[in-house]
Amino acid sequence: MNARAREGGSAVTVGQAVWMQGMQLAFVLLVSPLVKGILNRWKEFVQGKRGPSIFQTYRDLRKWFHKETVRPDGAGRMYRVAPYLYFAAPLVVAMLIPVLTSYPLFMAFAGDMMAGGFILGLGTYALLVGATAGASPYGGIGSTRARFVSMCVEPALMVVLFAVSFAAHATIPFIVGGAMQRLGWSPAHVLLIAAFFAILLAETGRIPVDNPSSHREFSMIDHNRTYDYSGPHLALIEWGGCMKLVVLGVILLNVIVSPWGLARGVSVLALLASAVRVFVKFLALLAAIVWVESSVGKLRLLRIAEFMAASTAAALVAVMLVAIGV
Repeated sequence: MNARAREGGSAVTVGQAVWMQGMQLAFVLLVSPLVKGILNRWKEFVQGKRGPSIFQTYRDLRKWFHKETVRPDGAGRMYRVAPYLYFAAPLVVAMLIPVLTSYPLFMAFAGDMMAGGFILGLGTYALLVGATAGASPYGGIGSTRARFVSMCVEPALMVVLFAVSFAAHATIPFIVGGAMQRLGWSPAHVLLIAAFFAILLAETGRIPVDNPSSHREFSMIDHNRTYDYSGPHLALIEWGGCMKLVVLGVILLNVIVSPWGLARGVSVLALLASAVRVFVKFLALLAAIVWVESSVGKLRLLRIAEFMAASTAAALVAVMLVAIGV
């Protein structure tokens, strides 16, 4: 196999593409708990509290992996399979998007942005089925509310993808990133960024859609789905949620906003430098999330539809602006 992909003067052999793809997966896998730890620490700091260590998520994962798995009576096969599917979905999507490189690697053309959304949706659906398979009332409540949120998010996501494809004339993330960079900070580009940022908040269970810091069963959405899970299964679900935040953040930062900072060379040093720059971009994204969560409160369940309707409207206006050439 001697296929080569050329972009920006760089030639990538299949062997190089394999280990570079491995570095991208390792970035998503290993940095995602740190991203969640920084987000939790900053949020507590803004509220005047000391907060946990930024490495607390790693300690929690290690603790859960060393605990025993307890399964409810009557839990079916889907209950056991769901954590693995939820954990694997972000890793599969990470192979389709520009995490560290500005040029496509192998698997880059295996699916477009729509396929990435379906893969993440499959992981979410598996977790919903697994939560209801445990026969816990809290799992049922969380799954029902999560389905309602997904029903509100999907129209907004479809319109955003349509707007992106209309502006870039493509849906492959590597091609879309370059087209979005050429748009500059036009009104259509800003509206697309705002619309996808709202989708990110909803899909990752952040305020104003859900409060990840709440411990009241009847007000939670995401955490209610994990009430019946323990041990390694719980660790896989929590780790998968961290990676989902990173993957959606990569799509926002490296595709919707701009592919700035991504590696153009074919070397370990180039990818390490790109990892540092992408992490800096993530710090800016985390600051925006902390600002939102510290400025507004959690919406009531039925108001989430209005919030996502605003995201859909922003994407529709972006389509019209692109159509008329603004």
